[in-house]
Amino acid sequence: MPFELKDIKQIRKRSGLTQGQLAKLAGVSQSLIAKIESNRIDPTYSKTQKIFEALENINKQNQTKAGSIIHRKIVSIAPNENVKKAIKIMKKHSISQMPVIENEKLVGLVSESIILDSLMNKKSDCVKDIMEDAPPVISAKTGINIITDLLRHFPIVVVADNGKLKGVIAKSDLLKQLY
Repeated sequence: MPFELKDIKQIRKRSGLTQGQLAKLAGVSQSLIAKIESNRIDPTYSKTQKIFEALENINKQNQTKAGSIIHRKIVSIAPNENVKKAIKIMKKHSISQMPVIENEKLVGLVSESIILDSLMNKKSDCVKDIMEDAPPVISAKTGINIITDLLRHFPIVVVADNGKLKGVIAKSDLLKQLY
């Protein structure tokens, strides 16, 4: 997140830090922080960078992690199942996409749009023939900023711990967390 000098006071207070605490984290003096916040000084580039780095580190520590927004019940389908079964599962669970899992390994993704495309183009009735590449797999410690970026490009992300699938995060899960 890019910071501006005029925002330091607001960001510091939102993070619950005193001027002294921010100064200590940034390796600068408390009086420098006070002067910057009151617009009485134009700090050097190196001092500004130290302050911004400290604020960024605090921001990362306070960030929501994947483990707190994960949807732990993984609704999935095997690659050798037929498309009709995939539709039935998706309708039953009110989902628009689901991972394709074989022997506890993520092998692909099937979604409403993929299924519609296969039906319109009379493609195969087997999930393995229409599925897309597997969605990204992330750690439960992954921050919300990275999750948001991934969900701009993928309908879901899968959360795993030591190679074992723990859950999924869809755009709707992220929206529930944010609003």
